[in-house]
Amino acid sequence: MEKGILKIATCQFAVGSSIKRNAAQIKKYMQIAADGCADVLHTPECALSGYVRTDFPSFENFNWQLLNEETQIIASLAKELSIWIVLGSVTKFSETQKPYNSLLLVEPDGKFDKRYDKRFCTKADLKKHTPGENFVFFKINSVKCSLLICFDVRFPEIYRHLYKKGVKCIFQSFYNARQRGASVHTHIMRQSMQCRAATNGFWASMSNSSGYYSPYPSCFIQPDGVIANQLNFNKPGVMINTVDINKRFYDPSADYRDIALNGKLNNAPD
Repeated sequence: MEKGILKIATCQFAVGSSIKRNAAQIKKYMQIAADGCADVLHTPECALSGYVRTDFPSFENFNWQLLNEETQIIASLAKELSIWIVLGSVTKFSETQKPYNSLLLVEPDGKFDKRYDKRFCTKADLKKHTPGENFVFFKINSVKCSLLICFDVRFPEIYRHLYKKGVKCIFQSFYNARQRGASVHTHIMRQSMQCRAATNGFWASMSNSSGYYSPYPSCFIQPDGVIANQLNFNKPGVMINTVDINKRFYDPSADYRDIALNGKLNNAPD
């Protein structure tokens, strides 16, 4: 694959409480992604585990063994297909600490040593989860990437940090689904991601669960903030899009972004 070119398969499905059923959907999309010559499959938040409080009430009696088994199976399939996976799940390391809401980065050799834990949890999330502390950086075909989850989108400071680190592509997983109907999320979530992309020059893959009712679908966003492609509302699906960091887009703040980040909040000549 040419340097600076990255093909992303962004998927959505009705994530639920059944780890087996979630795993079957993920494995199906892995095969579709591989058949479509994608480099990486991007899944929604908690795609394998299901989302606590929405899909199941608590982690009491949660089947951690099954989750680990299915994670290993998915990792083995990634190796077989030679594809990366950004896998939404939960992780637990202590009986005394709440689990993390995580994205596991499964590499084409089947290893998943890197994981991102949701840094900003909602007040409801904090009752069930421990917030993360570390960023994840990786390169695919020389494209520097990073991982984020849902509520992180509300904090532009995160994206400025990633910009300073030279990130070009964001994989951000969401779970805004199984709602009673239309909500404010329809009007703010995609738009917030468009803003984060355009103000920092990022490509962005935005994967959301499609469990009814989902207020917005998964999207693929260019560095100028344009939604280049998106899936259908409330329907499972996968789309393959191409990141090309050699392309140039409209970016009127490019000449002044760094001086603003350094604290000079106007562009008057020195």
